[in-house]
Amino acid sequence: MPEPGPIHRLARSLLPALLLYGALAAGAALTLLPLLWMLAASLMPAGEANSYPPRLWPSTVTFEHYAALFTRLDLGRYLLNSALLAGATTLISLFINSMAGYAFAKFRFRYRDRLFQGLLAAMVIPAQVAMLPLFLLLKQFGLINTYWGVIIPGMASIFGIFLIRQYLLAIPDSLLDAARMDGAGEFRIYWSLILPLCRPILVTLAIFTFLGAWNDFMWPLIVLTDSSMYTLPVALANLLGEHVQDTELMMAGSVLTVLPVMLLFVALQKYYIAGIMLGGMKG
Repeated sequence: MPEPGPIHRLARSLLPALLLYGALAAGAALTLLPLLWMLAASLMPAGEANSYPPRLWPSTVTFEHYAALFTRLDLGRYLLNSALLAGATTLISLFINSMAGYAFAKFRFRYRDRLFQGLLAAMVIPAQVAMLPLFLLLKQFGLINTYWGVIIPGMASIFGIFLIRQYLLAIPDSLLDAARMDGAGEFRIYWSLILPLCRPILVTLAIFTFLGAWNDFMWPLIVLTDSSMYTLPVALANLLGEHVQDTELMMAGSVLTVLPVMLLFVALQKYYIAGIMLGGMKG
């Protein structure tokens, strides 16, 4: 039996890679297709998205639905509410989680390991279980229908503490001891040494926290009763009830909801991947 030629051997060696890249391309196309149609539908004239057969691209590109969102429905206010709440939750969460992760990684105190194990065990409890007790607690403090009522539950997360602790375990204690010998206090060490070293994992945690706060629907819906304080997902749900037949308007609102977080992820993707890899491997 003759041996296969160089072209045949090359084809056999490239076949697994071609199959792999083909499967990845198909998966990417299936993922992006709904997003692309959402964008196309938001640019269609009124009623065209519901036509049969369905159109994949607008016959005439129009931005009237985006203009209607900001003029008739005051979507700019809801965008600002979401940006302020997500930004505040992210900044406060990074500060608290980084301090707690630093303490669990580098300080020796009684029951430290048991306390950390208890926190990890609490991660399996669904967030919905704590909603009613948390609501009643915030009601006692008069924080219902306030921005603080939305921010407080996201000010610290077990996952964030775990992620930063795992990252900080790889930093040698000798580095901290040298800073103490130079006269630096604990907060100075945290602020000037720990935070700069944690930049990759902090960016990763910031993306997670911002995405979670931006997309959160249930908790703002429960806490906020004043429609002027609604976040973008809650306002968009109300828009669905009022304009259920206006598909193009709904798609325009969905684009405005998804676009900021997509841009944030693309801008910080390099740090996000590096932080995930480092946080998962260290410790």
